[in-house]
Amino acid sequence: MSQVIIAGDTSGTITIQAPATSGSSVLTLPVATDTLVGKATTDTLTNKTLTSPVIAAITNTGTLTLPTLTGTVGLATRTVQVFASGSGTYTTPTGCKAIFIRCVGGGGGGCGGNANYNAGQQGAAGGNTTFGSLTASGGGAGLANATAGIGGGASGGDVNVTGGGAAGACSGTGRAGNNGGNSAFGAGAGGGGDGQPASTPSYGGGGASGGASGAAVFGGGAGAGGYVEKLISSPAATYSYAVGAGGAAGTNTVTGTPSAGGGGLIIVTESY
Repeated sequence: MSQVIIAGDTSGTITIQAPATSGSSVLTLPVATDTLVGKATTDTLTNKTLTSPVIAAITNTGTLTLPTLTGTVGLATRTVQVFASGSGTYTTPTGCKAIFIRCVGGGGGGCGGNANYNAGQQGAAGGNTTFGSLTASGGGAGLANATAGIGGGASGGDVNVTGGGAAGACSGTGRAGNNGGNSAFGAGAGGGGDGQPASTPSYGGGGASGGASGAAVFGGGAGAGGYVEKLISSPAATYSYAVGAGGAAGTNTVTGTPSAGGGGLIIVTESY
């Protein structure tokens, strides 16, 4: 095995040692005043082009600039979990690098009508939907005297949207009931026709009041649940969650049956 020993200026030596080889190889040195990069040394590289590199991980303490590309840069695999009721603990899957959460609160319940202005039986407010620190509040109940319910709020997300408010026309003969508010996941319930029940709302949608078959005072439609979404790039191992139930509909005496609010919903998209 051949080697070249170079003495240091003041002390010590550096040995350049060629490995055992059966053929001939050429090591070309750059024409520059520079420092060679070692395999196991820590170095800062400039003006270098890596062709098809395999990089296990990137630790970025400054600005990471990616090249302009034609196409899509993203994580290769995604899975989805949907929670439509109940509560519990969400466990982040093994190998999951990021989760995208979308939540809607439960819609409020529509109010029943009555022959007297303030005698209608109001519905119940929708329940709050939570995921970790995210909250999508339930929609407000439909109230007596055709008073519309308000949409639920939202907090903690990258996007926080208040649910849609409801309709609240007052009275009339043979008129359709008041519609519920729309949620981010779909329409609120439609008011019932002449003496007919209200329709069923989508997830988080507000319940509606029934239609009047006589000279009745309507109940108000209910508000939709709020909506929140958030991307978590470094998810924790677990998160507590609860799906808000739709608010119950009020009772009535002279109109079609009002509808309950739509239940809340949580959708978790997992990226690997």
